[in-house]
Amino acid sequence: QVQLVESGGGLVQAGGSLRLSCASSGRLFTFNFMGWYRQAPGKERELVAGITISGTTNYADSVKGRFSISRDTTKNTMYLQMNSLKPEDTAVYYCKASQITKQYWGQGTQVTVSS
Repeated sequence: QVQLVESGGGLVQAGGSLRLSCASSGRLFTFNFMGWYRQAPGKERELVAGITISGTTNYADSVKGRFSISRDTTKNTMYLQMNSLKPEDTAVYYCKASQITKQYWGQGTQVTVSS
C-alpha cells in the first residue's frame, strides 16, 4: 500500500510563495501520473497541475505561469512551487498518484492566502 504525505502548506500573504512537497512510500517511476489537486470550501476538487511518467506537465489555466510541478525520483518526492499567490488559491491541496488499476491520495495540506 502506497502512502503519500503532503507538507509545506501554511498562511501566506498575497503575492507570496510556498512550496508543497508530496513524499511517496513508493517509487515514483511506478506511477503513470502524479498530480496536485485542491479543494476550496463549497467547491469541487480540481486538478491544479499534473506530471506524467515521461515528464509531461499540464496546469490549470488559473495557475499557469505561477505554479510549477516537479519531482525528484531520488527522494521519491513531488513538489509544487507556488508563486504570486492569490487569495483565490486558498484551499486544501492534495497529491495523487495513479497506477493502471489503483489511485492513491495524500491527506491534504492547507494553504491560506491572505489579502
